[in-house]
Amino acid sequence: MLNTQIKSDIKQCYENLTNQLDNFIPRRAQNYLVAEIAKTLGGEYHAKHRMLVAEAGTGIGKSLSYLMGAIPFAVFNNKKVLISTATVALQEQLINKDLPLFNRIYPKSFSFILAKGRQRYCCHHKLEASCNTDDNQQVSFWEEKPKKSDLELLRRMLKACESKKWDGDRDSWPTTIPDRVWQQIVADKHSCHAGLPKHRDCPFAKAREHLEKADVIIANHALLMADIELGGGIILPEPEKTIYVIDEAHHLPQVARDFSSASASLKGACNWLEKLNQSVGKLAELADYKKAGRFQTTLNENIAVLIPALRQIASQIDPAQFNKDGVYRFEHGELPAWLQEEAKGCKEASKKALQSLGKIHDLISERTKDNEIQQRLGEQALTESGFYLQRLENLEKVWQLMAQPNKDKGAPLARWIEKSPDREDDYIVEVSPLEVGHRLDQLLWSRAVGSILVSATLRALNQFDYFCRQAGIFEKEATRFLALASPFDYQNNARLVIPALPLEPQAEKFTDLLIDVLPEYLEGETASLVLFSSYWQMNQVAEKLAPLAKKNKWHLQIQGEEPRHVILKKHKENCEKGKTSILFGTGSFSEGLDLPGNLLTNLIITKIPFAVPTSPVEEAHAEYIESRGGNPFLQISVPEASKKLIQSVGRLLRKEEDSGRVVLLDRRVITRRYGKALLDSLPPFKRVIE
Repeated sequence: MLNTQIKSDIKQCYENLTNQLDNFIPRRAQNYLVAEIAKTLGGEYHAKHRMLVAEAGTGIGKSLSYLMGAIPFAVFNNKKVLISTATVALQEQLINKDLPLFNRIYPKSFSFILAKGRQRYCCHHKLEASCNTDDNQQVSFWEEKPKKSDLELLRRMLKACESKKWDGDRDSWPTTIPDRVWQQIVADKHSCHAGLPKHRDCPFAKAREHLEKADVIIANHALLMADIELGGGIILPEPEKTIYVIDEAHHLPQVARDFSSASASLKGACNWLEKLNQSVGKLAELADYKKAGRFQTTLNENIAVLIPALRQIASQIDPAQFNKDGVYRFEHGELPAWLQEEAKGCKEASKKALQSLGKIHDLISERTKDNEIQQRLGEQALTESGFYLQRLENLEKVWQLMAQPNKDKGAPLARWIEKSPDREDDYIVEVSPLEVGHRLDQLLWSRAVGSILVSATLRALNQFDYFCRQAGIFEKEATRFLALASPFDYQNNARLVIPALPLEPQAEKFTDLLIDVLPEYLEGETASLVLFSSYWQMNQVAEKLAPLAKKNKWHLQIQGEEPRHVILKKHKENCEKGKTSILFGTGSFSEGLDLPGNLLTNLIITKIPFAVPTSPVEEAHAEYIESRGGNPFLQISVPEASKKLIQSVGRLLRKEEDSGRVVLLDRRVITRRYGKALLDSLPPFKRVIE
């Protein structure tokens, strides 16, 4: 049962909120969500499996709900709250707006912080060493000779770091740091040692100290996955002491899949392995030959296995097997016999090479700490060996997954080879799981104190089943599910129009039809967003409508022609001046785009957002479902389209007073059997079916 003190604190928050916010209107759905979060965490629905999955429509106030429901429980029970998001925009909203507000209304004190991965921080030693252009050690780490401007930038950064005017956080530097520069100074787990004098002022280590003291931590899904893949509690608090709030939860399965994937080139790997082979003698000497000699021998021996093996694989690949996109996919994840054998050999050799270099690295670290070798030489060697360790770790992961036999139960791994975009004669070997639910359950849900998953779009076709499968939520009876409708008045403030068109989107002449009919639905509207299924179609239509737009003084903003924030700024300025502004965008404009009030009153969706399974992972997943007698279209494509369509129409009404119309130029919601389910999953717009 929920402790009375926690209930009292939540009640006090509500009372304080009405005093803090002018024109605050209590919402029943928000109150209900707060209560259900608190009761779930209090164990009122299940003593051990404390999980809530809530789809909460736009306007409910999800973030304030989970802050109010989770933080009082966590503070009372001495637990951490980790809020994970998919977007930077939501992180900024939480840090700059929602958490400061909650801090004012919550009767007890608590601290909060934004957590970032190690790769967002510079290594102070690397920064200092990179500024020393006389040292040939550093040159080998630049893929191409550094520009004068690069070196000047590094010197400015070092000066700012030493004078305490910069904290080493990439995001807090006033200008954009080019990737080629950042790669020279980015912190990494191998070369950064808090025990070494040069690393005692390490920006990442300082950030970690603040992190350990905070009660509430904001992270993104990628950092969360990085932590639990390491075992949990390495970067972020350990799961057994943490309440997880996963906002924008519909993104988590894809991020989890990406983290379990791996890729490495063939000939590119040979190049850096050759450089490592040349450097290992020098590294072993610093590590002390008596102790490191056998590790050097093992490393050399396994590099001597890997380089010819990788070249042999590249030479045996049949170019005729590649499709038009430059992909050679192995059906059902099964490798040809020759590649299966090569994969086993590469797996063993890369594993032994990684272990041997790791031992040499550790010996150098010990000798540097004990002042047995010069600090400068030791730290340079650790930077170099750390660079190669990261690459060997990745290579070992690729070949371990490639060599892994398919299991009798569950989906196989998707395995494929792609032509390298950087080198004509090189190939990239790639591996990805198809389903990551069991991994999420094992590493996260089964260990957490409690888990609250929220999003405006979690259901597909009005069911949670598709999301549960993706996210590894198998304890369905013990899990609390909520679907809370938006408080917006869809019936009176918005309508969904489905015109009577002679063609459906799969017809050859559909793009020509769009060019003909779009002006009719743009005429007389001052703020429009048109969503297309592809860049090609969007650009075709934009090109043909450009003369008409110029004639009618329509201000047409096309996604891709300028940065997104510039396009949206121009759109806002045009709308504020009463000018007709039209945005053309693709799928990425259907989510995370906030255009309240008169910034959007006319939303046109050219087609149901069906994703064509063109990526190797999607093709492999469809193949797996078919092999089990399923229908990939109904089991993957339709549920995904349902979610994306809900996200798309969600661009129209952002606040309670907003109004407008959605025009869907795809008759398949009327003519196909699955259409009714798609329509019924949308908000309750007033429907106009012509």
